[in-house]
Amino acid sequence: MAIDVTCPGCKTRFQVSDKFAGKKGPCPKCKTTIEIPSAKDQVIIHAPEPTGPVDSKGKAVLEPIFREEVSLAPPVIFGIVASVLVVLAMALVLGLTAEKRGKIEPVLTILGAIVLAPPLVFAGYTFLRDQEAAPHRGMELVVRLIAPSLVYPLLWGLYWAVFAYFGVTDKPPELMFLLIAAAAMVVLGALTAQASLELDFGPAAMHYALYLAATVILRVIMGMNAYWNVVS
Repeated sequence: MAIDVTCPGCKTRFQVSDKFAGKKGPCPKCKTTIEIPSAKDQVIIHAPEPTGPVDSKGKAVLEPIFREEVSLAPPVIFGIVASVLVVLAMALVLGLTAEKRGKIEPVLTILGAIVLAPPLVFAGYTFLRDQEAAPHRGMELVVRLIAPSLVYPLLWGLYWAVFAYFGVTDKPPELMFLLIAAAAMVVLGALTAQASLELDFGPAAMHYALYLAATVILRVIMGMNAYWNVVS
């Protein structure tokens, strides 16, 4: 058992073997003579005895709950990064081939909005959740990810429907219309993330904004209009 020693001269702290207990020797740093305390002089701090009700074996029934630190495993990080690179590569290929075909089929943008939702929802929750609270994990997390993974693409569908209703399908909408539509989408997306993932409204709004920004950026990479209308 090692003995903790503090040099009275240079205040350096170090440990020595208990076989030197009660002996004197020079400090390895300043050479001041130090008297090594005996083992009985050491202060040993014991864990407090459990209080409260115990079971038949004497084990405490009410034990403290320790928060478990949760971080992304390397395979999960690799999967997220790989997914982003694959999607970017596909967007670039579609953008280059669209120059020859003249346009990108609307069904591809619809499928892209649907496919991107689950990984973006998961990644957003991982970074935006309350780090002081116990995270959702396992099947519970999967169930909670379903709602935003469905609602986020449906908000684009609602956006299309509004465009079609007002007959704005083949020209850029007015800036005020875009701002109102974007604000409404962010609020609806934030309420979804808040209800399903138990995020505060601010992080919940950022959670949906992550998905919104990713889909708009991919449209730009593919050579499409930044706004999302029925006819590109």
